[in-house]
Amino acid sequence: MKNFFQLIFVLCLFSAHTQTEFDGSEIGVEIFAARAGSNGGTMGGGFKYAAILNKNFAVGPSFRYHRTWSFFDQNLVAGSPSSASIFGGGFFAHARYKDALFGGIEFELIKTPFNFSQTVEEFKPWIATLFLGGGFSKLYNKVRINLGIFYDVVNAENSPFRPNYAIRIKNSEGGTQRILPIIYRVNFFFPLGLNKE
Repeated sequence: MKNFFQLIFVLCLFSAHTQTEFDGSEIGVEIFAARAGSNGGTMGGGFKYAAILNKNFAVGPSFRYHRTWSFFDQNLVAGSPSSASIFGGGFFAHARYKDALFGGIEFELIKTPFNFSQTVEEFKPWIATLFLGGGFSKLYNKVRINLGIFYDVVNAENSPFRPNYAIRIKNSEGGTQRILPIIYRVNFFFPLGLNKE
């Protein structure tokens, strides 16, 4: 976590010495891949406010809400409720390149009733996540679509996003040996007012 704050400090110093131009703002909506089955499901999404700086940088706050439920009495995670909500907020920064690619950082502090780690003796309801990643970014008729892949560098073991991590490594018996903290994210950004092009 110390390295993260050092990175933010260096970025703030760098930006203080450059001329920043405000080029409008956008509202971002993240579609969270909803899943439903015979045992239960999950759905939710996120919202972002993006200040567009120097035409290629989107920075701002974010908010997230997910609902998870189970149709049976057994818990999704031992000691956790069978149906619950996770929610929280944070900030993000995306750098866009030639209306084709983006790279970014997304920090969130999420309240969750789930405890996925077996090494954590004392349950902490607020979990920090720090995703680094990037992907495709394209503007279509005033709507920008970001399709990205992100890696959680802070909290891979006890993240509230753990059930949605995309890559699972199996052992020889076919059970999950390891889950890589990689997640897909799809965002739609809508301009507020007139953005400069």
